[in-house]
This record gives sequence, C-alpha cells and structure tokens, in this order.
Amino acid sequence: MSGIRILIVDDEASQRELLAGFLRGKGFDVTCAANGADALEAYRSVFAPVALVDMKMPGMDGIELVQHLKTINPFVQAIVLTAFGSVETAVRAVKAGAADYLTKPIEDLDELLMKLRRAAEQNRLVVSNQLLRERLEDVYPTTEIVGESPAIKAVLKLIGLVAGRDTTVLITGPSGTGKELVARAIHSLSERSSKPLVTVNCAAFPETLLESELFGHERGAFTGAEQARQGRFELADGGTLLLDEIGEMPPPMQAKLLRAIEDKTIQRLGSTTPTVLDLRILASTNRDLEAMVAQGGFRQDLYYRLNIMRIELPALAARRGDILLLAQTFIDRINRRSGRHIEGLTPHAAQLLCDYDWPGNVRELQNVIERAAILTAGEMITAESLSGLSGEESGSTAQELVPLAEVERRHIRFCLDRMDWNLAATAEALGIHRNTLRTKIREYKLSRG
Repeated sequence: MSGIRILIVDDEASQRELLAGFLRGKGFDVTCAANGADALEAYRSVFAPVALVDMKMPGMDGIELVQHLKTINPFVQAIVLTAFGSVETAVRAVKAGAADYLTKPIEDLDELLMKLRRAAEQNRLVVSNQLLRERLEDVYPTTEIVGESPAIKAVLKLIGLVAGRDTTVLITGPSGTGKELVARAIHSLSERSSKPLVTVNCAAFPETLLESELFGHERGAFTGAEQARQGRFELADGGTLLLDEIGEMPPPMQAKLLRAIEDKTIQRLGSTTPTVLDLRILASTNRDLEAMVAQGGFRQDLYYRLNIMRIELPALAARRGDILLLAQTFIDRINRRSGRHIEGLTPHAAQLLCDYDWPGNVRELQNVIERAAILTAGEMITAESLSGLSGEESGSTAQELVPLAEVERRHIRFCLDRMDWNLAATAEALGIHRNTLRTKIREYKLSRG
C-alpha cells in the first residue's frame, strides 16, 4: 500500500520531521502541520485518508482536531499520539472518533507502520461500502435490500465483490427473500448495466415451450411457429440473463442449458446456424440443489457451472433486527406513492411484527404493511390493522398497549430464549453488537430461567 497520503500533526518539529522522513522512506505521501489550525488548512487540500495527531498541543488539542477533521471527512482514520501510560487520554480520543492510538516516544516502528496501513485499509473499506450503498440506492431505489444485520451486510459485501466481475452467480434463499432484487443490483453495478437484464422463470413454462423460450425458434419450427422469434438468450446479448427458479428446470433441458452456458452459443429451434452471444448468467432458486444433485434431480456438472459464486439470502426470521427497519421502509414508500402521512407503528403493532415468524419472508412483510396502510385511517399503523397477525398466531403474550421499551425487552427475551441464551447468535439475529446485547440484558434485568 505505497503512496498512502498521511497528515502528521505535532508541535515538536524534531519529532514531526523524524516521523515524516521515516514514512516518506517507506513510500508514504506525507504532509506536516505544527498545530491544529495549520492542520485543518492543509487537510482541505490533501484530504488524506489517515492522520497522525499529537494529543497535547498548544491551542487546539488532538481530540478537538480529530473532531474537526471528522466534519471535513467523516471517513478519515485518525491515530493519536499520547504520552506513555496515559490510558484515559487515549480512551477519550477513541470515543471522540480516533481509530487508534500510539504512545510517545514511538519506539516500535513496525507497530507504527502496521497501524497506519491498517487505518488506510479501514478507510478504503468504509468508503467502498458507502459508495456501494449510494450506488445501490441510485440504480435501484426501491430495493428491499434493507437492513443492518450482519447477514444483510454480508450480502451487500458479496454483491459489491461479484458485480464488477463477469462470473456466474447462484443466488439462493427461501421464497420472498429478494433474490431477484440481488440479481438486479448485481447487473446494475456491473459494466453491463447499460444493456438489458432479461429474466426467465424456468418454472413458468412446460418443457415443450421452455427450449423455445430460452433459445428462440425459426418460422415453421413447430406447429404454431408462424414467424421467427428470438429467445431470452438472444434478448440478453451484451447484458445479463437471470435464470429464475433454476431448480424447476426439467433434466433434458439442463443438458442443453449447460452447453449454452459453457459455449456462449445457442441454436434456435429449426435452425442449423449457431449464434455466438456475449452475456452474463445469473441463476436463482429456493431449492436445495445439492440435495437434488444427490437424488439425481439436477445435473452435477450444471450445478458446479452455476455455483462459481454463491449469494445466500437469509430468511427474515433469521434477521429479526431488520423487521422494523423494513416495515418503516415500506411505510415511507407507501407515503411517497399515495401521498399518505403514516408516521409508523404503534408499540403493540411493532411487537406483533417482531414476534411473528414470517414464513413468506420480506415479501409477506411488504404485503402485510400495504394491507395495513389501507386499513389505517390515522397516522399510526395499529395492531388491529395487521390482519392475520393476532397475538396468538404471532407468539405474543400481551394484548395491551405497552411502551416501546417493553416491546424491546420482550423481544430480546424472546430471542434469547429461542437461541438458548447464545449471546453471539442472539446478537446476530437482532442485528446488534454482542456488547450492546449485554448492556440491554443488564438494563432490562434479564436472566436465564
């Protein structure tokens, strides 16, 4: 990682120049400043991803400088230099936004290099993730790829990794989790985004018509073929083809599909002329293809050809921490579309949503919210408007209106009991850090048994 831009701020000229000379020798692009005011003026021109800041300086101290730098660039990674043994000062700096700290005088230069390079890499990852989110919002603003849970963050990261490559991607997960949305995001973030994304539902056509639907046909190729017709492969030329419900494809068609994917060549029904195509293949399924391969229902070679990269979408019940965030997203969308002014959910309604198991996943949640919006006359969606989600069905034990904190307490207790008090699994299901979960357990005085 040579050429990393770094800002060094230290009022001691000898220390500042010593560090600058060493880091320049290691390939860093160094800018120096003797105080906070000079540092802020210099930073606006260099916009360095990493800053090395002395804590104790006349005028503006290190903590205040870090806070000012964060207002200019929220993603800057600041490492503070503090006197040996001053742990309290270092902790205050980290709370103020510093990424790390080092004690003065710096004796371990390898540790300095390691922390600077790690900070630069962290800046790169944070900026990349932010750009990915912004591009996802731009190219597909109605996406339900919403959430803060670790599972959804992992999906977004994989989308960012595979989008720029032309490799085949297999998207798996239960029905209603948003597999087609992932395919659209991959296509929209790829170099093929200006070309079409063509989708074919492999379960929607009988075997006799599926081949024609995929590869097209010439006039007279079969009874009723009164004119030539392009298939989905040809329509996707230059772009992306999504083979939805790939697990439903009949075995005879699987062999023909494998040849088309491997050769990027198709032949219309009734034609002897091959057509060479340039397209990317995505496939999605809610079936267990590995089990189908073991049972002989799906070709092993086709499975391997599709499963080069895999993105697995979790069931909504496995990321309960995203339920209310998704619900509010759907409410906001309804407001924009219909001119309504629904503010959100009552505590009891929120409790019902969080306690329900959602066998239909995100799609079911969206339908429930849209139906509730129709039944709601006021500014809040109530429990009564959530038809089909009674307390008995959802597992809720309280029918009274309760404060939101009580909803949270009950939901955390429910998740802890469901996960047998495994804190790591419960925190992941709730979409929060394990330390946050521990704090909530103490706050609500929860205990096992």
